[in-house]
Amino acid sequence: MKVLFYTREYPPYVYGGAGVHVEYLARELSKLMEVEVRCFGDQDNSAEQLCILGFNSDSLSLTDTKAELAPIFKTLTTCIQMNSGSMNADLVHCHTWYAQFAGILSKLCYGTPLVITTHSLEPLRPWKREQLGRGYDASSWIEKTALEMADAVIAVSQETKQDVLKYFNVDEKKVSVIYNGIDLDEYAVTTDTQALDKFGIDKSKPYVLFVGRITRQKGIIHLVNAIKYIGSDTQIVLCAGAPDTEEIGREMKQRVGEVQKTRSNVIWIAEMVSKKDVIQLYSHAAVFCCPSIYEPFGIINIEAMACKTAVVASSVGGIKEVVVDGETGILVPLEQETTAPFEAARPDQFARDLANGINRLMSDKKLRESMGVLGRKRVEDYFDWKAIAQQTQQLYKKILGHDK
Repeated sequence: MKVLFYTREYPPYVYGGAGVHVEYLARELSKLMEVEVRCFGDQDNSAEQLCILGFNSDSLSLTDTKAELAPIFKTLTTCIQMNSGSMNADLVHCHTWYAQFAGILSKLCYGTPLVITTHSLEPLRPWKREQLGRGYDASSWIEKTALEMADAVIAVSQETKQDVLKYFNVDEKKVSVIYNGIDLDEYAVTTDTQALDKFGIDKSKPYVLFVGRITRQKGIIHLVNAIKYIGSDTQIVLCAGAPDTEEIGREMKQRVGEVQKTRSNVIWIAEMVSKKDVIQLYSHAAVFCCPSIYEPFGIINIEAMACKTAVVASSVGGIKEVVVDGETGILVPLEQETTAPFEAARPDQFARDLANGINRLMSDKKLRESMGVLGRKRVEDYFDWKAIAQQTQQLYKKILGHDK
């Protein structure tokens, strides 16, 4: 059996959870079958049963194109290029809407069975219009078309499965739940502290950590607004880069600048840090905070839990299936606007609730340590990539009729 992955992200060009997912799933699946990855970029390498090939649209002239539409046209052009050359895979597996147009073309032109993993859903990310303008209508159309013509849809949580069935015309029999996973050997507690020294973190003081992109979805602004309610002795480490838009980038800079005027222990790492560094940051954090307003799964939470760090997270989406409230962390309810979905109805109350959860754990070291141990065990029990690769292989066999 050979599977062809279509994806926007693949190392070294990874900026979100989908890229992490693809990297590790491809690696584990390649131990079970032949895997080819076609991605956005300039990659060109191969190992035993794993071939990586990058594509780009650098030759596309977009001089007079509206800025918000350029990503759409580049994406479509790259997806067309990804279908060029030989096509000898038994099935195609797409990750995120960016690569789904390639999957659509593959199924139409080559008749290749199509699998879609739903890392997020466009109807639940209305803020993307800030980034894409009317291009959001195009990305939504691509996603709807791909999901509804797919031979199988993988949802990364039970709640995401319900969202797929609610917003798209997809037969429930075609939707399977297969969680995200983690490399348990790589994501583990380390005693190394070079990253803390590099970023100016005081090793003698506890800190709360955020890791993620600067986007509405990740709720980073809510955490920044919560800082004024967090105990003054607690360091705040915001590992946040790659803003979705210039507007949210400016807002982040303004809000962080305001809190840094009143307290000196707010550290903003405005870049996407290396895996080695982020594992050190997880390992030495007293608390990890995930204030997302929408999260189909939330792979960052299992990264933190694997490093035995207690979690304070918003009680939304797949996070509720990852973090066990009161055992591996604290879930914070998020009341959302009915007229503006996926916005906090009472943002100041949400900020206060995040701070209360953080303060509670900061004041109880034994509880933090207990949650850290239970968090690691939960990751070991449920989110091992080896088991997830085997589940994915079984789904492929079912689609191809090899399970009989």
